[in-house]
Amino acid sequence: MTSMQFDGAHPETVRAFRTVRLLVIGYLALSVLTLVAIALVRHDHSPTTSAMWGRGIGVAISAGITFFLVDRASKGSYRAYRRLRFLTPLVAVAIVFVIATAPYPVWMKIEQGLCGVALAGVAIVANGTHLRGQFAGR
Repeated sequence: MTSMQFDGAHPETVRAFRTVRLLVIGYLALSVLTLVAIALVRHDHSPTTSAMWGRGIGVAISAGITFFLVDRASKGSYRAYRRLRFLTPLVAVAIVFVIATAPYPVWMKIEQGLCGVALAGVAIVANGTHLRGQFAGR
């Protein structure tokens, strides 16, 4: 196999990272909106638990880290790409487990499902042939 240099200007690379970046921005926006929703309903009749706060904050932090990894990977960082490639499918699977087992309200499970779909999309693109080829040989 021939080793390629990373070409961040290649049209397929640009398209792939644009898609990944948009999906991660959606993940980040949903995470922040969830924290806002938890804050808004905390005095409502529906209970907010420390688990909801912890999950909301953890997901928002995860989304921020994922955004950072996408930014670094799009500039040619193999380490960031490798982390993005391996972490996003794991987090997507973990989200399925959370939805199935955690006693969160339905609206939060829907939000988690949307985050999982976004991360699954990131995992599919990041593990695609083109991006893997861009980072091959490292």
